[in-house]
Parts: sequence; structure tokens; C-alpha cells
Amino acid sequence: MFRLTSSIDDHIPRAVLDICSTLRANGYQAYVVGGGVRDSLRGCTPGDWDVATDAHPLQVVSLFPKTIPTGIKYGTITVFMADVSIEVTTFRSEGAYRDSRHPEEVSFGSSIEEDLKRRDFTVNAIAYEPESGRFIDPCGGRRDIRRRLLRTVGDARERFDEDALRMLRFFRFLATLEFRPHRGTLRAINPPLIKHISYERIRDELSKLLLAPSPGRTLLLMDKVGLLEEILPEVAQGSGVTQGSFHRYDVLEHSLYALDAALPRLDLRWAALLHDVGKPSTRKEEADGIHFYGHDLEGEKLTRSILTRLRYSRQFIDKVALLVRWHMFPIHAHSTDRALRRFTRKVGKENVLDLMDVRRADILALGKQTTYTSWAYYQELLERLKAILESDTALSVSDLAINGHDVIDALGIPPGPKVGAILELLLEKVLDDPGINNRIELLAILQSLENTPLMVNKQENNP
Repeated sequence: MFRLTSSIDDHIPRAVLDICSTLRANGYQAYVVGGGVRDSLRGCTPGDWDVATDAHPLQVVSLFPKTIPTGIKYGTITVFMADVSIEVTTFRSEGAYRDSRHPEEVSFGSSIEEDLKRRDFTVNAIAYEPESGRFIDPCGGRRDIRRRLLRTVGDARERFDEDALRMLRFFRFLATLEFRPHRGTLRAINPPLIKHISYERIRDELSKLLLAPSPGRTLLLMDKVGLLEEILPEVAQGSGVTQGSFHRYDVLEHSLYALDAALPRLDLRWAALLHDVGKPSTRKEEADGIHFYGHDLEGEKLTRSILTRLRYSRQFIDKVALLVRWHMFPIHAHSTDRALRRFTRKVGKENVLDLMDVRRADILALGKQTTYTSWAYYQELLERLKAILESDTALSVSDLAINGHDVIDALGIPPGPKVGAILELLLEKVLDDPGINNRIELLAILQSLENTPLMVNKQENNP
């Protein structure tokens, strides 16, 4: 059984204690609440801290020199103390919820117990009073932490009906805290309710979930209760899609194992999860076995669609889509150096090692014993690619020993697309023979271009 930390005093930052002390000195109650208390009891370092008080928002503002009314309608003021920002929220109760997300009214109160009972999960409904060292735990949150159990405060169906985002938060906390689900809470999941939640909020919860130590089993549980189908239907479609003799698992399970095996960086986790998302729609059974022709190209399209829907940035989408597109990269341990250089040029040297991590996760997720030879091939390829990246070999136009100005001066042509085309031609030659990447030899190659088709329209472009 998990053992609680006996005291959380050593975890609480000085700024939080000072805020509580100021509130108490002015006649108000002050408690540390939320994730800071939960994580301290678990023996973990909290990421943020919150204070609950019976002081109303404007009263809080009057007590501290630097504040921001981040959520004043709901009683929340951000207080800055010693360059640390702390959310200070007035005790409150909430009226009926509308649209399965927002309460119709919020009333400020004077009872910490009532304030805690409106929260989502018991492990988040614990308050601590630094002055007395007293815990207020009306919902049994400390007991649930000891049991590593996640359950809602009160009736689970009511909590999820009030705010549908709590369903996704439930699974996020299961993954990040590595707790087990309370059966009644799990049965209360009502997947269609998630349609009331914006894609941005879903994205934020998924981003946190995917960075958990082992998110795959949580996503599998989401699939079993139908929530995965609502938010990532393209991924859920992999359930039951068999893959042939090289794989032990269906497409969904394989993708979830790959997710767990990927390094805990959000773009790599998404790429591992989506690397085979194109397989369900490209599956073909033929005489020689099961094939998924073009699933990498289809996967790139679906990846862009999924991440665009979730409102990720264009830069992030491009990165993950590239990793999905090239996860079946056409090189191996015995490829020529020329082939490895050309591949690195094609995908971008900044992406090569990330692709290798996706490939590593893919191999580990096959579910069958990996032979020594397979890993030796992988390791050999990895070391060869690292050697290329660490060398001074030109892999992009910017690595060439001459630049666009040199091309313009040597050939007497104006700035324009032709200059870029010539630099690309030079790079192609250097990829074949890195030894020619010096100023003398590249300028000699430029002179040899004078009478080639590339230069036929030189006079037309330079009257």
C-alpha cells in the first residue's frame, strides 16, 4: 500500500506561506489546496500551488501589491509574491451547470468543507492549514491516495454531467498519477458528453496524458469505455485490425505499445501513436499475406487532419506529420553512405534521430522477441547516421562552401529562383562526393554550367 508523506511543510514554497500568513493576519481563513497538497502527500514535487480563502476577490487584491484578476468572476486572483505566481480563490459553491461545462452561477462562501465538496476528484479535495498543520479532508482523499484510487467527489454521473471535461481529466490523472480507476466512476463515463468540450481543452488534456510514464494502457481503457472513439476515432479504428505474422498485436494495441516506448516528448509521443493510423483504410489481404500499401502516406494525411482538429500549431503538425510519413524510411544498416546522406537531406538533419526513435518504438511494439541481429542492424544504422550528422558533410544548401552571391558573381545572373536551382544542383553533386565541397571545385563546376540547358535563358533573364 502507498504510504503518505507525514508532513508537507517542507514542500510548500515560502511565497505560499507568506500569502497564507498575510490573509490570516487580516482576519481571513487560508488553506493550501489542490494538486500541491495531493502531490506533496505522494512525496512528489508539485508543479503549482493554490490557496483557498474566505476573503472575496477585491479583498485579496487590496492585500497584495501585485495581482492579476485572472478569473475574478469565479473568485480567482493571481498573486505575485517573490516572482512566484499563486492562484488565490475564494471559497465558493456553484449553481446548476449549463452545456455540461459551466455553472450558471457562482456564490462565494465561508466554509472550506463546502468548497472542497464541489471539486472533481477526492484526491484534489484536500486542504491543508499551514498555521495549525491541520488537514481538512471531507471526501477521503488521503485514504484514496494511500490506495492509489481515483474517484469523483460524490456521485460520478452528476460530476461528469456538470462538466464533461472531467471525464478526460479522469483518464489524464489515471495516467499521470498511475492510479487505478474506481469502478463506479469508470461506469459513469458517458462518452457523447465530450462533444460539449472545445477541441482546445481536449488537446490540453491529451498533451498532458501522452506525457505520462505509460499512457498506452489508459488510452486502451478509454477505448473500452468508448471515449477514444469520440475524440480520436481514427486511432480507435485500429482495434481488431490484424497485421500478419510479424505482429503480435492489432493496429491499436501496437500503436499504444509504441506510444509507451517513445521518448517522453510530445511530438515523438504523437508520432508513435499515429505512425500506423493509415493502416485500417489501406489493409489488403493477398495470397502472400496482409499488406498496408501506402499507409505511411495515408497516415500523414490523417495526422494532419487529427492535429489540425485539435488546434495544434502548424509547426507542430508539420513535425509530427513528417515523422509519420517517413517512419518506414527506405534505408538500412547496409545502405551506402551516399544513400544515407540523401535520406538525411530529404527528411532534414534535425529530424533524423527523431525518426530513429519512432523506429525504435515501432520495433519494440511488435510484441515478438527481437533478435540480436535486428537490434544490431538498428544500432549500426543509428551510429552511421550519427556519424554523418557529426561530420562536416554538406547536407543542406547552407552547408555549401559557396553561397548565392558567389553564384551571381560567377555566372553574371540576377538574383532569383535560378540561383536557388543552381545551389540545389551543386548540393546534389556534393551529396554524391562530399570531397568536392570546397570553394575552388564548386566555382569550377559553376563555370562548366555556362553552356548547359540550365543557363540557356541567361540573357533573357539578364538583359
